[in-house]
Amino acid sequence: VEPEDKKMVPKIEYLFIAGDLCDGVGVYPDQEKDLLIDSVHEQYSLLAHYLTKLPARVKIITIPGNHDACRQALPKPPIPEDFADALYKLGNRILMLGDPSYVLVEGVTVLLTHGDSLDDLVTQLPGASYKSPAIPMIELLRKRHLAPLYGGKTELAPLSRDWLVIDRIPDIVHFGHAHHNAVDNYRGVQIINSGTFQAQTDFMRKQGVVPTPGIVTIVNLKTGAPVVRMFYDFSEINGP
Repeated sequence: VEPEDKKMVPKIEYLFIAGDLCDGVGVYPDQEKDLLIDSVHEQYSLLAHYLTKLPARVKIITIPGNHDACRQALPKPPIPEDFADALYKLGNRILMLGDPSYVLVEGVTVLLTHGDSLDDLVTQLPGASYKSPAIPMIELLRKRHLAPLYGGKTELAPLSRDWLVIDRIPDIVHFGHAHHNAVDNYRGVQIINSGTFQAQTDFMRKQGVVPTPGIVTIVNLKTGAPVVRMFYDFSEINGP
């Protein structure tokens, strides 16, 4: 561990998870072959066990992803307590929010969304891919909407209000879904895709998803400056 990292650790006070808190069950064909735990209840219980090892000062803020036991149509409500009871038992240490959600942290406005609509944009937007998630993420900011395409892969709930409109300009927008870490900036808005801690599965390979496991983005909320730390050499997993 580098000396500067040792100094940074005591200053970390928030953990943001932009969906896919668990692997889920039956999310894609033959997923059971990739699972060590074939129960979503047990998957959430194991996650809760790991999260209890964090210092008590760290506030955990989460939203659901497409792998979670939650409605798939956007906007998504928080993961139901019936499935993730172990996480809810963490009490005030964790915030279980829906997708999308705005959070005001230390005066900084963070927009959290899993990024389901990236599935449509990587096929419709020139230059966009799961390897370059910042390109479609920036396009969503330009459109001021988190799912601007209708009739594609992204499921949308028929509600009286469109909760996917970006009507407040965030300081940080945090995506997931692409399994590929990305850090960029668009007109002063810090863009982050948090990537994954999971190596490439056969299904990812078929979908053209090349994950970058073990990469974490840390943001200084005072300055807005991001730093990236690697916890694994993903070239050993995915090859050169």
